[in-house]
This record gives sequence, structure tokens and C-alpha cells, in this order.
Amino acid sequence: MKKTFYLFFALILTLSACNSKDKKQSHNVMENNMEHKHQNDGHDHQSTSEESEHNHADHDHGNSATKQDRKITVNASKNTATSDIIDSYLSIKNGLISDDKAATAKAATALLKAFGSFDKSKLDADQLKEYNEIIENATEQAEHIVKSPIDHQREHFEVLTTDVNDLISLLGTNKTLYEDYCPMANDGKGAIWLSEFKDIKNPYFGSKMLKCGKVQKQIN
Repeated sequence: MKKTFYLFFALILTLSACNSKDKKQSHNVMENNMEHKHQNDGHDHQSTSEESEHNHADHDHGNSATKQDRKITVNASKNTATSDIIDSYLSIKNGLISDDKAATAKAATALLKAFGSFDKSKLDADQLKEYNEIIENATEQAEHIVKSPIDHQREHFEVLTTDVNDLISLLGTNKTLYEDYCPMANDGKGAIWLSEFKDIKNPYFGSKMLKCGKVQKQIN
């Protein structure tokens, strides 16, 4: 009887120890799982933050259209050397009027070629300095126009207009052009464009608001 009692008591102690061990192991597993989840959560948060920063940087780069404020004395000479650049600019403008992304990109490619073939040998030192600064910024805008969707093409066209307008002021042109203004462009801040036509055809809105704008002045 005593032997049976001791065996029974030993069995209870053994079962109790096993249960205690199992509970401890279960507790440790739960702690490890919670710690692992916390680490993953932290890792996911970091990745999301990095991804967001990367996307924001890409977005800023796709919209890097920056105007340059320049003080240039107007050159009224009938200069034909700027004609290829102006013609390519006008083709970009006409592509936007037609809501034609591909035609606009093609015209921007032609503009880049015109920049490259322009003869700078006849420019004096001051003109060359100003020309290089204008073309550096205009080239960046044209490159974006080549590869951007049409809404971004229009954003970069606005800045490109400032560059081409400054180039005409610097070197002159033999063309008759019209400086047009749309008060609704640039998020309601207003923007200009150059046109070979007196009739208003708005490149910033195309078919949506084709006639929005007015002629501000005539060049030549």
C-alpha cells in the first residue's frame, strides 16, 4: 500500500513538473513571437518610410520646372540665327494645343538638336555667358518634355517659354511673334507663351480651354 502511494505521489510530481515546463516553454514562445513581430513591424515601417521618400524624390524630379529671373537688355536686331530654336519651340506649343503628347515630345527632341547646332562663335563674352545659362535651363526643360506625360510637358513648357523669351531678348529674331497670357495657367497664377498666330490658342489647357487668354504684346 505504501509502495503504491509513493508511486502515485511520484507520478503527480512528474506530471506537475512537465506542465510547468510546458507552460514556461509556451510563455517563451509567445514572448519570442511578440518580439519577432515587433521587429518586423519596425522593419516594415522603415521600409515604408524609405519607399515613401524614394517616391517623393521621383515625383520632385518629374516636376523640377524652375523659372530663372534674368535681367536682359532687349536686342531688337532682326537675327535669323535663333530661327531653328524658335521654330522648334513653336512646334512644342502647337503639340500641346493639339493635346498631342507624341508630337510635343518630337518637337522637344528637335529643340535639343537646335540647341546643339547653334553657332555661338558670333556671340560676345557677355552674350555667351547669358546664352549658356539660358540654354542650360532650357535643355533641362526640353529633356523633361521628351519623356513626360502631357500634364508635366505643360509644366516644363511654361519654364521653357521664359527661357526662349529671354533668348529672343538677348539675341533678337526676325520673326513676328505674339506674347500671349493666360490668367488660369500655373494654378491660377498666370503664365505666358509665344505664338506665331494672333489668334489665341492655349497650350496650357488645349481643347479644354483653347481660347482662354489674350495677346499681351507683339514682337516685331
